[in-house]
Amino acid sequence: MSMPRLSSSRVLASPWKNASASFTPKHINLRVNSRGLSVVLRPSPPPPPPQQPLQFTRRFSSPVDFAAEGPQDVVSEKQEMVVETGGISAANRTENIPPKVKKFLGYIEMEFVVKGRPAIAFYGEFWLRDNCQCPKCIHPDTRQRSVDTFKIPQDVSANKVRYESRAVVVDWSDGHTGVYPIFWLLAHQNKSPERPYPSKPGPSLRRFRKFHPTDPNSSYPTVKHEEVMKDNKAVFDWLEKIYDWGFCFVEGVPVEPQATQKLIERIAFVRHTHYGGFWDFTADLSYKDTAYTTEFLGAHTDNTYFTDPARLQLFHLLSHTDGQGGESLLVDGFRAAQLLKLENPQHAKALYKYRQPFHSSGNEDACIQPAIQYPVFVTHPTFKRQLYQIRWNNYDRAAKVDWSSKEQEEWYSAARHFNEIIQRKDLEIWTQLQPGTALIFDNWRMLHGRSEFVGKRRMCGGYVNNDDFLSRYRLLKFGREAVLRNLGNTYNSESNPNMLF
Repeated sequence: MSMPRLSSSRVLASPWKNASASFTPKHINLRVNSRGLSVVLRPSPPPPPPQQPLQFTRRFSSPVDFAAEGPQDVVSEKQEMVVETGGISAANRTENIPPKVKKFLGYIEMEFVVKGRPAIAFYGEFWLRDNCQCPKCIHPDTRQRSVDTFKIPQDVSANKVRYESRAVVVDWSDGHTGVYPIFWLLAHQNKSPERPYPSKPGPSLRRFRKFHPTDPNSSYPTVKHEEVMKDNKAVFDWLEKIYDWGFCFVEGVPVEPQATQKLIERIAFVRHTHYGGFWDFTADLSYKDTAYTTEFLGAHTDNTYFTDPARLQLFHLLSHTDGQGGESLLVDGFRAAQLLKLENPQHAKALYKYRQPFHSSGNEDACIQPAIQYPVFVTHPTFKRQLYQIRWNNYDRAAKVDWSSKEQEEWYSAARHFNEIIQRKDLEIWTQLQPGTALIFDNWRMLHGRSEFVGKRRMCGGYVNNDDFLSRYRLLKFGREAVLRNLGNTYNSESNPNMLF
């Protein structure tokens, strides 16, 4: 019977010092194959008197048979180690002994008992040495890597493993003593060298909430400006609404640019682009872009011409005189993608398969293109091919050359279908912005537009980067300690801070 792999138990949700009660390791069974050594750690006899330190006793026996197959059998000598645990009562012993460990050629296998069930985790040997969590290897203040990866011998191996203070401690062959808190190990498993994870077809959809504009009982996600400006809990509620729904209104904003900029900066700094930093503009074509006209704007996402499009976008209408019109349009791109996949899976496949060129070239001093071309549906390479970004702007799309007529037919049919979906009345969210109410939305998800207008409108607002938005959101949602302990964790669990993407 194969061991189940860890799921949500991989994820750190509490400090290391309080984490021991969440797992029940039993004993160590460490087998070393590198350079002919084999070490087996088995359950110890009754513990010695209290206050004795944890230690290893070696007992040598006869060589094993080289005829056996499998990496675990390629050894020249067999050793037994007895783990002696001192000062541990019978009731707490299972919380203070290491997980079962086996060492193979190039990787280490650990067996944990999580919620009463055994589960296997794998760690590359060099990778484990390179990712030591001790203060010599990870700077305690900056959390940056201090160890020089390329000065570690390529053939580094674990000579001895012990357990101290709820962490696995490894004496490495290069003389370094590595420290790996148990819950760091649970959160940072590698793929099995013998049973790699199967690839998942895409695109799938990450968790999101759908706003139904035609439902009379629906209310817009909204927060209060006064609360957001003075309380981080209100900031978290604001960011959670943006992430879940794709947009949020902020009521009670003072009708002035300075107050609006300070509102954005409650999340992060305003992103500077070729349009400037914080905007305060009218439709005067000061920048050669349709956003600076009075014309109708169909649903689109901004910055498709950037390698890294801005994630958040905020608008605040300061005034509209001598005219009317200019209603704001939002369309949920994730919901539209979901409908496309339901109605025609091949069309959804075409929009994440074929990459498209985009550009911004209206101004004399700018001709911006992304470093690589991206598809309309951008899927996550790690998290089950989940859709995490929509790049849809027919205004900024350039001519693609590297595709056949058949591929062109596939993409244009899919794009036509998607365009029809985003124009459906039950997906269009129309609102008339008013001075004092700001609108912020996720530019990686929500398409936005505007009706034609007459008169003079003065708008202000700005962009926020994806990484800065997610950093603020993760820290407020999970706390700094949990975020730090999950750096690099790519396991699919709602309690993993990195699942916010």
